[in-house]
Amino acid sequence: MDEGQRFTFKKKERVTGVKRIEHLFAHGRSFISYPLRVIFVETDGLHGNRVSVLISVPKKRLKSAVKRNRVKRLIREAYRLNKHAFCIDSVKEAHGLDIAFIYVKDELTHYTAVEKGVRKALKEISRQLGEEEKS
Repeated sequence: MDEGQRFTFKKKERVTGVKRIEHLFAHGRSFISYPLRVIFVETDGLHGNRVSVLISVPKKRLKSAVKRNRVKRLIREAYRLNKHAFCIDSVKEAHGLDIAFIYVKDELTHYTAVEKGVRKALKEISRQLGEEEKS
């Protein structure tokens, strides 16, 4: 870890607002990184942060609020610890990136599985953005 590097996840790093969320789901590209479905879209970058995240655990998948909140905590923690490995350079200077992590498994899972899914998702987003930039 670099001296200035801090593993935080602040309010500014969250996707907020109905219009932004609707734009993410309407125009975003998606893929599965089990146990997560990932949707991402490039934005205009006016929201202050270059990368913003939305985390969702549907009630259809996990009925208990306690279990849903636990999974959300696991996803937030995995993202918080692995976001520095994500190649932010792949996000263009004037643009931002909104990412939605949606839990798709029907039962609770261990942190290691969630972290593996988040890492794989961040690598795939970097790869897709890199391909888009080349073409």
